[in-house]
Formats: sequence, C-alpha cells, structure tokens
Amino acid sequence: MKKVKAKTVKRQQPRAISKSTNRQRPYEKAAIRSQAFAKAILDAKFYATDPQRLRALFEEASHKAAAIPKKPFKDSWPYLQSMLRLIRAYFRGEYRNLSQDGLLTIIAAVSYLVDPFDLIPDEIPFLGFLDDATVIGFAITRTRQVLDDFMIWETTAC
Repeated sequence: MKKVKAKTVKRQQPRAISKSTNRQRPYEKAAIRSQAFAKAILDAKFYATDPQRLRALFEEASHKAAAIPKKPFKDSWPYLQSMLRLIRAYFRGEYRNLSQDGLLTIIAAVSYLVDPFDLIPDEIPFLGFLDDATVIGFAITRTRQVLDDFMIWETTAC
C-alpha cells in the first residue's frame, strides 16, 4: 500500500489593520517637499545666526498665531506655542540647550508658517492652514524631545 502525502495548505493570516495608520495624505507630502519648505529650511540658517532677524520672525509668528484658526492644528497647538517660546528664549540668550538640527527644524517650521507664499495660500478658508499645520506637525515629530526638554526647563528655571 502506497502512502499518500496530504498537501498542506498555508493559510494566510489576515493582515491586522492598525487603527492609527501612518499614511500621509497627498498634501502632507507636498507641503514637506515643497519649494516653500525648502526655502524655509535655508532661511532658518540665517535666522539662527542673527538674533535680530530671529526676533522679527518670532514677533511676526506670534501675531499670526494669535490670528489664525486653531482647528487645523488640533493637538499640535500647544507645541506650536512652545516653539514660539523656545525661539524667544533662544534669541534672548536664555536657552541654548538644544541641537543645531533641532533649532533649525523649529525655525524652519515657524518660518513656513509666516510665509504668505507657501504651498496653499492662507487666504483659502481652512485649507490655507492645512499645509502650515502639516509642516508644524512634521517639525514636532522631529523635535518632540527638544520641545519637551524646553518645557521642563521653563517650569523649573528660576
């Protein structure tokens, strides 16, 4: 009698779908890869070396942040406020405990925020701030620890 081998059928496990997918929307990639953001990164180097220009950027960004809708920024709003305070502390010489890369990323994001010629003009209701919120979110992702360290410094500094 001949033994017959049974074929084993591999069952594919269904893919688990993460509730929080990290898929970027097309405008998110476009904002980060835009010429406006590339310009903001280049400008950040000049702002970082000139306290007067950095102060002017801070003042312009503070005025804009006070006037823009908070809804597109969702959970990133407190971190945007922290970025502004960090820039102020930096140009005043009060806080320097961060990497050059972290500083440039934060300055570039704030510079993009104030740029009227970014990917989606701010005059377009709601949509005009989505690209700004995307760039701010990107900067927060890259500098979250820097911002957290700064906020701890703020609460413990005498």
